[in-house]
Amino acid sequence: MPDADRRDMQEKGFLNHMADKEQAPLPGGSSHAGKLPQPEKKLQEAVCVLLVELCERFTFFGIVCNMILFCTVKLGYRSYQAAIVNMCFVGSSTLTPVLVGWLAEYLVGRIKLVCICMFLHFLGTALLPVVSFPFEDVYIDRRHILHTLPKREEKIVFYFALLTASLGIGGIRAIVCPLSAYSLEDCGPKELLSFFNWFHWLVNLNSAVVFVSISYIQQSVARNLGFLIPFVSGLMGMITVHMVRGEMIYKPKTDSSLLTTFGVICSALKACCVRYRYFSTGVTNWLDHAKENHGGQYSETQVEGTKSLARLFPLFTFQILYRTCIMQIPSGYYLQTMNSNLHFSGFVLPVAAMNVISIVPLLILVPILECINSWLFSSKDNGHSPTIYIVVGHLSAALSVMVAGFSEMHRKRFPQVEQTRSEEVLLVSSMPCFHLAPQYILLGVAEALVTPSCSLLSFWLVPERMRGISMHFLALFNGAGCFMGAFFVQTAHTGTQGNWFPHLLHEGKLERFFFFLASLMMVNTLGFWTIAHRN
Repeated sequence: MPDADRRDMQEKGFLNHMADKEQAPLPGGSSHAGKLPQPEKKLQEAVCVLLVELCERFTFFGIVCNMILFCTVKLGYRSYQAAIVNMCFVGSSTLTPVLVGWLAEYLVGRIKLVCICMFLHFLGTALLPVVSFPFEDVYIDRRHILHTLPKREEKIVFYFALLTASLGIGGIRAIVCPLSAYSLEDCGPKELLSFFNWFHWLVNLNSAVVFVSISYIQQSVARNLGFLIPFVSGLMGMITVHMVRGEMIYKPKTDSSLLTTFGVICSALKACCVRYRYFSTGVTNWLDHAKENHGGQYSETQVEGTKSLARLFPLFTFQILYRTCIMQIPSGYYLQTMNSNLHFSGFVLPVAAMNVISIVPLLILVPILECINSWLFSSKDNGHSPTIYIVVGHLSAALSVMVAGFSEMHRKRFPQVEQTRSEEVLLVSSMPCFHLAPQYILLGVAEALVTPSCSLLSFWLVPERMRGISMHFLALFNGAGCFMGAFFVQTAHTGTQGNWFPHLLHEGKLERFFFFLASLMMVNTLGFWTIAHRN
């Protein structure tokens, strides 16, 4: 999913762990695997981490792909409420690896914490079937026995399951598949961009399979049983982690931390306020106030590392609104598709299967971009190529949201027809859903260009000891983009009394929400281009 999903979604990979063999495993890891010949051990690590990565992504996309349909049909939510729930889940799954990584470093041992997170992941994916399992289809003695949970308890279990699953996902991403690529220190920008390109290609190939298979099972074959698939997938991932935990879980380098970075920033801000009010300042950079030789409490190395990271804050900030646009795939675009004609040659397409249209451009573009990168990085001036990719990707995202607005106006011109979705009869536009394909394609192009380039800049432009922290900050800002998307939806619905983000799309003006977001994204693109060109 070029999301959140894909939430936003973040930089880690099985290649990272292949070089971590030089570090000693944590206590509690198995020692017999260390007796394997080096090539076999290396292959075992690669295969196991790849399986864990794909199982975790399979679980995540399986939960996200039809959550809006589940919330509106099963839980009786309004459309905007279902969209907010989906975006908040993607955002929390993006932020929890940062939280769990901090807990593993300071409060809880990594082995103990990964066991806790695996249990939470298992608990969350096991509780989802409790909410969605079709108890009403149980027959005893030829009588139809209703055994559904009350609505209030059903929602409590649902939210608790999402919370525990999110924490479990964060633990697996942060500890088993960490965000920072420690084995790529000696790689140049060309190799790094190639790595991030192919890693995201593999993740999106996996998500394409999920959107086609799970979405069809959930809403067409046995819609409620579809939530059992994330449970099985998560179970496979946990078994894989357990089998080789001693060979996969290593203690990362700790010469810098997220808390130290925040401490440097807070100390410098405090000193700036005091000295601006009472004393004259004689430092070239405001962060220098945190240095010990300027009255602060942090070393020269710590402050200089934070200064290199601070130069990336404009890049991170401009990604917030971009991530909000990407979050339209599991929210606004999903609602448009759900309210369009999904019949195709006598077959009813799953709603989430339209997401595959946004993934296809990425799967096609990555090999092409590899050829372009080989030419760009062979030239002398290659420093601006990642920023050019980001600018073009931001422009593509703005155009996608603008096209979505025009598509919404076009969709409402078609007469309404009845269409069955998850055993519910809905009035939808007779416009074929494939008319929405251009907006999906443009967002897919944006993801192919922006996400690997942002990962490259976040990793390449900071010292080696700060690379993990830089990737954490990228995750924080991506998660902020997901929550900003939820905030925009809530504000648009409340401020316009449901007109800009209506429950029934044909009764409102959803296109105005898209046009507003597109205009913000255009300003965002111009701002990023100005700062990138200046630097």
